Amino acid sequence: MSEHKLKKMMELNTHLKCQLDQQRVPISQASHMLIKYVTTTRDYLVPSVWGSPNTNDLFAAKGAGCECNIM
Repeated sequence: MSEHKLKKMMELNTHLKCQLDQQRVPISQASHMLIKYVTTTRDYLVPSVWGSPNTNDLFAAKGAGCECNIM
């Protein structure tokens, strides 16, 4: 029984050491990184900020004429 407890404690100790070795980012730095990303990455889902994309929209309504294919 004590060997089983020792094994469990060793596994927990190893897991905690791995967590301790993970890089931590302070919240102030993380928020600055997020603000920088949001202000420099274009998001066309917010047209009031970035405007409409200048590329052709594949889903826009097409002009006159039927483009149906009958097989």
